[in-house]
Amino acid sequence: MSESAVAQVFDGPEHPLRLQEFQLPDVLGPGEVLVAMRLATVCGSDLHTIEGRRSETTPAILGHEGVGDVVRCGAGRDTLRPGDRVTWSIADSCGTCAFCTDHQLPEKCASLFKYGHATTADGVGLNGTYSSHVILRAGTAIVPVPDTLPDALVAPANCALATVANVVSHVPASATSVLVQGAGLLGIYACAWLHDRGVEHVFCSDPIADRLALARRFGASTLDGSSPQKHEREQQIRNVASDGVDAVLELSGDRAAFFEGMQHIRTGGTYVLAGMVHPDSDLAGLTGEQIIRKCLTLHGVHNYSPRHLTQGITFLERTMGQFPYSELVSPPLALSRFDEAIELSTLRRWARVSVTLKEFS
Repeated sequence: MSESAVAQVFDGPEHPLRLQEFQLPDVLGPGEVLVAMRLATVCGSDLHTIEGRRSETTPAILGHEGVGDVVRCGAGRDTLRPGDRVTWSIADSCGTCAFCTDHQLPEKCASLFKYGHATTADGVGLNGTYSSHVILRAGTAIVPVPDTLPDALVAPANCALATVANVVSHVPASATSVLVQGAGLLGIYACAWLHDRGVEHVFCSDPIADRLALARRFGASTLDGSSPQKHEREQQIRNVASDGVDAVLELSGDRAAFFEGMQHIRTGGTYVLAGMVHPDSDLAGLTGEQIIRKCLTLHGVHNYSPRHLTQGITFLERTMGQFPYSELVSPPLALSRFDEAIELSTLRRWARVSVTLKEFS
C-alpha cells in the first residue's frame, strides 16, 4: 500500500486544477474503508462546478462516480476484504434521523455527506473520486461488483443509473407507454430499464440526432426534440397512445420540455421530475388547475437510496448482453491528464469520459 495518495484539487473556476499529495491515515475509524480508485467518470454536475455554473466550497476533490478496490477497512466492515472490487453510494447517511428511518429518504439525511462536495479540510480530505484513493465513511452503502462487469460499465452506476432506478420505481407497473425527456445518460439508462421491464411504447425526445440514434439502440422509439417538430411529436405519440402516455420522465433539465410533457401525459398519469436540479427551473405558467383536472401524480426525485444502487448493479449484470453500454464511456485518460478529460467532456462525444487512477495506485 502506498504511503500517500494523489488527487486533482479544485480551487475554484478561476483556477486550474492541480495535483496534490495527501498522506494516507495509519488507522481507519469504525466503519471507514480505504479504497484505491480504478476508474472514475466525469459527471455533468462536476463540469458545471468547474465552469462556475454551480458553487462548491474549496479546495475540494471533485468526483463521485467510480469503482475501486478495497485496501483496508475499519472495525465493523466484516463483509469486505482487501482486494474486493466495489462501488458505493453517492452519499453518506447517519441511519438514525427521521429522514433515514421514518421517511425512508437517507439521501436527504439530516447530516448528509456527499462525495465530491466536501473540502479537503474535512477529514483526511480524500472525499472525491478524482484521486488515487478515497475514504468511504461509516454510513456509506458499499456494493461489491460482479467479476463479469467491466469498470467502465460500473463507474457511472453510483450516480446516473442508481438515480434512474429511483425514477422508474415511480412508474406504475401497469404503464404501457412512457415518454423519456432527454437522451443524456439518465435518459439512455431509463430507456433501457423501461424496455427491459416490458413497457410496450418507450418514447425518447431529444434535439440532438446522435443522442436519438443511441437511444434507439437502448430500446426507444425516438422523437425529434427540436422546436419546429412539436406537432410531429404529438402525432407520433397519439398514434399509439390516443389519450396520451401513462408516464413522463423529465430527465433533460429543460423546463420547456416539462410544459410540453404536460400536453403528452394522459389524465391520471404520472410525471416524475429529476432533471431540473438548477436555478433555471421556474415553472411559471403551470397552474394547480392543470394538475387537478388531469388528476396527475407528480414525483420529485433527487439522488437515490442505497437499495437503488444495488438494483442498478444487478440490472447491469443481467442486461449487459442486451444493450451497448460500452459505447457510453470513453477510453480512459490518466488522472494526470485530467484537463484533457474535461475538454473531451465538453465536446459531448461520450455520455461519460473516464479517468484511470492506476498510475498513482
